[in-house]
Amino acid sequence: MSAPAPVRRWLVTGAGGQLGRCLVERLRARQMLAGAPGRAELDVTDREAVRRAVLDAPGGPPAVVVNAAAMTHVDLCEAEPEAARRANALAPGWLAGASREAGAAFVQVSTDYVFDGTAQRPYREDDPTGPRSVYGRTKLEGEQRARAAHPEALVVRTAWVFGPGRNFVRTILEAAGRAQRGEGPPLRVVDDQRGSPTWAGHLADGLLALVERDARGIYHVANSGSATWWELARAAVDAWGHPELPIEKVTTADFPRPAPRPAWSVLDLGKAERAGVRTPSWLEGLRGYLESNDSPLAPGARDGRPASRPPATGEPA
Repeated sequence: MSAPAPVRRWLVTGAGGQLGRCLVERLRARQMLAGAPGRAELDVTDREAVRRAVLDAPGGPPAVVVNAAAMTHVDLCEAEPEAARRANALAPGWLAGASREAGAAFVQVSTDYVFDGTAQRPYREDDPTGPRSVYGRTKLEGEQRARAAHPEALVVRTAWVFGPGRNFVRTILEAAGRAQRGEGPPLRVVDDQRGSPTWAGHLADGLLALVERDARGIYHVANSGSATWWELARAAVDAWGHPELPIEKVTTADFPRPAPRPAWSVLDLGKAERAGVRTPSWLEGLRGYLESNDSPLAPGARDGRPASRPPATGEPA
């Protein structure tokens, strides 16, 4: 009888984020987790700390390193471009280089913000990039540095992620709870931005599947289909059981922000599908999130009621 294949141990940076938490949960269940440092345990902008985390990981260097750490507050990136560059551009290159030195596969998580947001069809992996914000420019540089340091690296671009912790869906349901109880203003949500809403759980599954297939290069992974922020908000509030609650449609101009938001963030998923990785629709992703333990509607989450916080128009992956 042949010996079982050795377990491929993974190191996940940014383990406290939405994708990081879902990845860690799945890897832990498979007994494949080598390490899951959050921001407090690993400063990815410290080059030597990054190298030590990979090469000196408990139990030996991991077989796979996933960088899910990033500075994702797009308006803060505009205000602090050097900090954004260290976190989003330099750190991926350092992690990729350390992974190559350790003989580990490397995965860099990226974003729809690398595009200019003016397309009229879903973005393919080989479409020209043209980021319009500091966040997008630094994330694109992070892709480039990762692939330069580790030519076999896998770059996974995604969009409009919601999952454990703070996210657009949770924020909208909290605002809807306030409005429904007469404790807050009516809901107003942007309807002139269209993207690929993605549950972090399905994103984690897709990323795992690509690594299992030894995928390299750039892939888009998101829930299939597309929606505007208003459509996502409407679906979330309806799923909560309050289709009668009004949500006003507004424009991006009604929510002026320091960083420009892409009007079009729909990703083409054909390359991943041809590799055998197919993701469910965004409505299925929303349902999966709302039925998960991380849901703002889960029993015990503020006595089953969405909590109180002002609404937002969404943030990137």
